[in-house]
Amino acid sequence: MSYRPKQLSLELGSPPPSTFENFVIAANREAVQRLRELPQAMLGEQASDRLLYLWGETGSGRTHLLHALCDAGMQAGLQCRYLSPHHALADYVFDPACQLYTVDDVELLDEARQIGVFSLINEVRAHGRTAIVSAGAFAPLSMPVREDVRTRLGWGLVYQLAPLSDDDKMAAVLQAARERGLQFSPEITHWLVTRHYRDMPSLMALLDALDTYSLEKKRPVTLPLLRQMFAELRE
Repeated sequence: MSYRPKQLSLELGSPPPSTFENFVIAANREAVQRLRELPQAMLGEQASDRLLYLWGETGSGRTHLLHALCDAGMQAGLQCRYLSPHHALADYVFDPACQLYTVDDVELLDEARQIGVFSLINEVRAHGRTAIVSAGAFAPLSMPVREDVRTRLGWGLVYQLAPLSDDDKMAAVLQAARERGLQFSPEITHWLVTRHYRDMPSLMALLDALDTYSLEKKRPVTLPLLRQMFAELRE
């Protein structure tokens, strides 16, 4: 379902890149700190923890953290590769020039790509200056994938990402609004988080739609404007 209001003539702008700086840590401090330290650790003699797996429900920030890790890795001068079920099978082939691999939505990979992940993990273990961070919706032992892949996902550090509370979500919406140059009152933030769409991807899509709607109407973001946008969505 699209959350973009109908009959908008302005194109949505590109959302801000996913970084560690714009991730709401909440109860996930240890996992985020470990990821933040990984690129610099890989520049040393050899990182001690080079196999990591993140899991949590939809909207827990798995994809954001993988992109943030790639961003931090590239800034540190590492060659990084982000992989998802939509990437070509050839992208799952190990490249000695690539030091950091991230694999998203492992439970959605077809068998050929699962075999690719299996091989990547084995190659990373054999190459001391490489690392792989995978993510999925389930704990390793509950993953609906090949047994050999399931086993390898649990070989390294495993972190469950705690979902955000409503207060955490409101903080995330406020932060994202500031990045877009929007000024919100507390009542608008509360309205966005407690009604209709409670997962973070939907909230971010709604925020982008509201940004565009405000620009087209040439009106500041207020609660009446927000309600008007939703009224048009329901037409």
